[in-house]
Amino acid sequence: MATIKVKLRPSKVVGKAGVIYYQITHNRKSRQITTRLRVSPSDWDTDEEKLVSSAPNRSMIQNRIDSDVMLLRRVILDLDSCGMDYSVSDIINRYKSPQSHILVLDYMRSQVEQLRATNRLGTAKNYEKTMCSLSAFLGDIRLPLSALTEQVIIDYNAFLVQRGLVRNSVSFYMRVLRAVYNKAVRQKLIVQQHPFTEVYTGIDRTRKRAVSETIITQLYRLELKMGTPLALCRDLFIFSYCTRGMAFVDIAYLKKSSLRNGMICYARRKTRQLLSVRIEPSIQRIIDRYADSDSPYVFPILSSLDSTEAYEQYQIALNTHNRLLGRLSEMLGCGCKLTSYTSRHSWATAARNHNVPISIISQGMGHTSEKTTQIYLTMLENSVIDDANKGIISGLG
Repeated sequence: MATIKVKLRPSKVVGKAGVIYYQITHNRKSRQITTRLRVSPSDWDTDEEKLVSSAPNRSMIQNRIDSDVMLLRRVILDLDSCGMDYSVSDIINRYKSPQSHILVLDYMRSQVEQLRATNRLGTAKNYEKTMCSLSAFLGDIRLPLSALTEQVIIDYNAFLVQRGLVRNSVSFYMRVLRAVYNKAVRQKLIVQQHPFTEVYTGIDRTRKRAVSETIITQLYRLELKMGTPLALCRDLFIFSYCTRGMAFVDIAYLKKSSLRNGMICYARRKTRQLLSVRIEPSIQRIIDRYADSDSPYVFPILSSLDSTEAYEQYQIALNTHNRLLGRLSEMLGCGCKLTSYTSRHSWATAARNHNVPISIISQGMGHTSEKTTQIYLTMLENSVIDDANKGIISGLG
């Protein structure tokens, strides 16, 4: 069995940092692998073969050493399992192979390119955002995938918290990075070490987004001049509500070809799940208001058929839509804040209030699991719960 020792080669210049190297010994023969890691002799514990706790940048440097040693051990185990003789040179050659030292940021960049190539522009944007954040954390450190250890993840988590990000925002970056890591594991670029066990990757319950059916009716009846941005904004919101909470991105990309035989047939851009919605009179009235356009799209939100240009137009439209919904909220004077998500949450809550089973609501909204639907419904109006409780205990007199 080969052995690995981590050593510091002192500099010939007094007071200058030395260089970390790994000594590999097998069958009484030894070779060295010199790294680019420089450490002052006063910061190195020779007996323990690691940095002292007070060393500058200890966490990142030690994590890099640990990941290199882990990779070397993995190489040795793989060679041992083959049951054939091997030399120290075989260990080093396999360790130095380009595939063993793919950098985290380079791998993420390749994933962003693949996502764009397959037209998954929203996911690509999330990956790119996370990549930029991680790059800010790493600075000049060239971190390989194999060095993405639990301690690095904990340090990155602390970095995000120190920047003032709320828990859900921190979790967003962690979930994206975990997805990248797990893909690298599936591609056998690294061995699964479960580095995300000590950080939060869930979604906290946020402020209730649903509004009552009364507010929806008031918005529907609000007098607005037709052909104005506000009228379009209101129509899109009501259309979403009437189509079982169709997401704004699906409304924006909805084409006239998706309307056939009295049905709207479309695939959710988020999950690619196929959905169909019957066109009720209230839905048809909204569609008819914008039917004269020569555009292939149902609504005047996008104009380009080029995927990149269309996605840019969608992002601008979404920002505009939410801004105008803010104005509509003020006009209603209901003390609530409408957003592009409100119609979706409101339909789910209204359906639940009408005793529609959660399984039906989940299917209607295109959720991949009822657990997702439960998130929408965890904060029903207290009055609804109180009414239910009244019915339960009414027999007590």
